[in-house]
Amino acid sequence: MKEPKYKFIDIHKIEANGHQPRTHFEKEKIQELAVSIQQNGLLQPIVVRPYQGKYQIVVGERRYRACLLAGIEEVPCLIQNYDEHQTATAAIVENIQRENLSAIEEALAYQQILDTQNITQEELAQKVGKKQSTIANKLRLLQLPMTVQEAVRRKDITERHARALLKLDTTAKQNNMLREIMDKGLNVEQTEEKIKKKTEPKKPKPKTKSISQNLKIAMNTLDQAALMVQQAGVETTVDISETEDEVVYVIKMKK
Repeated sequence: MKEPKYKFIDIHKIEANGHQPRTHFEKEKIQELAVSIQQNGLLQPIVVRPYQGKYQIVVGERRYRACLLAGIEEVPCLIQNYDEHQTATAAIVENIQRENLSAIEEALAYQQILDTQNITQEELAQKVGKKQSTIANKLRLLQLPMTVQEAVRRKDITERHARALLKLDTTAKQNNMLREIMDKGLNVEQTEEKIKKKTEPKKPKPKTKSISQNLKIAMNTLDQAALMVQQAGVETTVDISETEDEVVYVIKMKK
């Protein structure tokens, strides 16, 4: 591969990459970077590639946006002759290394590379320097409803919260748990404990023998006898308990 060429490029000849893995840019952070660039210049060049008569950003869209905001006309760039696959891989690797991506953005970027480059998770893991299990765990987050994915993207909940929600088997349950996490400010441990209680199989109640017709007659007779004693003016209490094998009547009468 040829060494990248370094040059200053008219900012109006540079365009963003529509497949940039990072989809959320904090305006306040861009503003802060723009002020820094106005005072100190752009210290790290943007990586671009020739694209349809212009240049397309491979790495550095955040710096590009800040330069636009700062009114910079010419931007220092490294020009790489990357194809589509190399561009996509370079963009995600750079963002991952900087820890700029949310877990959802990272998962979407992985899925895009898998779909467009027709490679396995293991091959992708080698490309981006991650374990295959890490790739698989990120991709599982895309099974969650969009409400949960957006909460992760906005950092309302953590990736660990989201992974815990995967244990719930319906979208409704996941959304209900999401609301509870956000309303009550549940941490990961509290969330996992609540989900565990919701998903643990309930212990079956011990079966008791059914009461025979003869026993019902006997119990009714005892009830009637106790009532007759009470009507005769004797203070009477009846305690009834039941075990698996027997019904226990305790009749107490005041002297």
